[in-house]
Amino acid sequence: MTLNVDHLLRTADTLEQALLAIERHPSRDDVLFDLYRNAAIKSFELSLETAGKLLRKALKAYTGSPREVDRLVFNDVLRHAGKHGVLDAAGVERWLAYRANRNNTAHDYGAGFANETLALLPQYLRDVRQLAQTLQAVFDASA
Repeated sequence: MTLNVDHLLRTADTLEQALLAIERHPSRDDVLFDLYRNAAIKSFELSLETAGKLLRKALKAYTGSPREVDRLVFNDVLRHAGKHGVLDAAGVERWLAYRANRNNTAHDYGAGFANETLALLPQYLRDVRQLAQTLQAVFDASA
């Protein structure tokens, strides 16, 4: 089984560029702030979904039943990643919070909630890059 984290890292790069653009346009009355905030949130959502798919793939290396992994809901995928050392305990909690936030972004389109999401993104960016390295190491070791 092979793993390619390039797409995950590309979504992280896109998120980083959106966050940097927000720093250059900090006025919340500026339409460019809204544009870059929306790009950052969309990059967050896309990278979170990509991370989930890659975590599922990684967890299959730890179990004799890939179908069992396929049946896990996203939060259980995160918990199993912690159980197998792909994420540490604090990381599992942060990823659960990211997922909860993402679920809320799908239903709450208000600027207040979007700005709340922005506060999570710098730590998320560090976590997604670390996860990409960890996932690649898991697959390199099992190859």
